[in-house]
Amino acid sequence: MMGKTVKKYFLILVGALSAALGVVGIFVPLLPTTPFLLLAAACFLKSSDRLYLTLVNNRILGDYIRNYSERRAVPYKTRIASITLLWLSIGYCVLYVVSLMYLKAVLLIIAILVTAHLLSLKTL
Repeated sequence: MMGKTVKKYFLILVGALSAALGVVGIFVPLLPTTPFLLLAAACFLKSSDRLYLTLVNNRILGDYIRNYSERRAVPYKTRIASITLLWLSIGYCVLYVVSLMYLKAVLLIIAILVTAHLLSLKTL
């Protein structure tokens, strides 16, 4: 019985931290919003029906989760802003911050993969 309780509270903690990071990601360009909110929803789904329903029915945050999980789609403005900020920030890091070639390559590969993923989603 103790193991289930610990697991429940661990999932609630991870869910709460993920939800908080998702909210911060709305305002901080490089911090993703949707993946953190999806992780929070998954954690709450397995630990607390009340927290899960609160998150997915939230007027603002619920849209991120529903758009991605139900429709596999993102709004056009979100896609353009995400890709633009992604390439501006990664480009800046590759040109001015990172000096090791393999790290530059990793950053560029990440940017390419994230861009491909964003382009593969439907547009709302």
